[in-house]
Amino acid sequence: MENNFSTSAEFPEPQDFELASENISDANDQITELSKKGYQLLKENDIEGARDAFDSILSIEDNNNYALVGLGDIARKQEDFNIAISYYNKCLSYYPSNNYALFGLADCYKALNQFSKAIDIWQQYLIHDDKNITVITRVADAYRKTRDFKKSKELYLKVLDMEKDNPYALIGLGHLSYDFKEYKDALYYWTRIYDLNQENSDIRVLTAMGNCHRKLKTFEKGTYYFEKALNRDPRNFYALFGLADCYRGMGMQSKSIEYWNKILDIDPRNKVILTRAGDAYRTIGNYDEAVKYYNKALEIDFDIYAAIGLALICKGQGKNEEAVMRFKTLIQNDPRNSRLYVDLAECYVQMGNTEEAINLLENFLRNDGKNMQIKNILERIKR
Repeated sequence: MENNFSTSAEFPEPQDFELASENISDANDQITELSKKGYQLLKENDIEGARDAFDSILSIEDNNNYALVGLGDIARKQEDFNIAISYYNKCLSYYPSNNYALFGLADCYKALNQFSKAIDIWQQYLIHDDKNITVITRVADAYRKTRDFKKSKELYLKVLDMEKDNPYALIGLGHLSYDFKEYKDALYYWTRIYDLNQENSDIRVLTAMGNCHRKLKTFEKGTYYFEKALNRDPRNFYALFGLADCYRGMGMQSKSIEYWNKILDIDPRNKVILTRAGDAYRTIGNYDEAVKYYNKALEIDFDIYAAIGLALICKGQGKNEEAVMRFKTLIQNDPRNSRLYVDLAECYVQMGNTEEAINLLENFLRNDGKNMQIKNILERIKR
């Protein structure tokens, strides 16, 4: 029987296998070179050059993991996070355990404030590399952002077990403790960072330590760290604010005014600082300057504290009728603010209208019967 099969058509000759193997090898070499080139250009911030290199790889192999991750990294670098996510997900659909894609994807979700998704992806990463300190710290950071104190602290402490003085874990523990108002613990962790390198400590660590002392009302100790921060950067807002507030807490209003004004030299339309400076001038009895600062704040936008400050000045100057009018207006806008009722009642008493003061405070207590400040003022007036 005649053989009708064409050997050359149906079965490749041995040399065809060799040619195919050579082509595959050439393609692999080309992909390797393009990959190296792409990542080097990305390091050099040549975005378009890197993109061309990675696109060239995809024209050879359309699901290449190096190229997909590289294009994801480019998009992430440019803060095009949704585009980056699409590249990382495409890579993971072919290579589910690609650590670079998992890391990039988690960082994108973190940047988009989607912390729960970021945690899920980082947990997948840790299945393959459970000793990666960078990733564990990032997971701890994400738990801190989602207000999961226990899990966050556990992971930060795990990092410190692996690396005693890891700065990211210490900073994270400092922030975590501060966020949950555990100021002594926060100070402990930030002091550990500070002690590692006192001469070149990060200015943010210095202001953080100052803020802990401010919250703990150990104001004099706080000024030490804020002044060290100012030596590094004389215009640092947090250091200037911290010093001004510490001096306010120490009753040194004239010194606090010096630093409020330094902030206003840099940011003259800062409504909050204008009001703080107004309060300081009012406290030392310089009503003319206080009025100027309060009015500047109110020219920018309504500020309840500036308006209260002006009413308190009227009260302090014995202009009780004007003070009453101002406090009544403020109460209309903020009917639950007990401080306003106290000041208004005191104005009535100064005017000899004790009955009006008693009625005012009793009416307030009908809505908030547990307010001890109002109760105490009422008892004092009745006596």
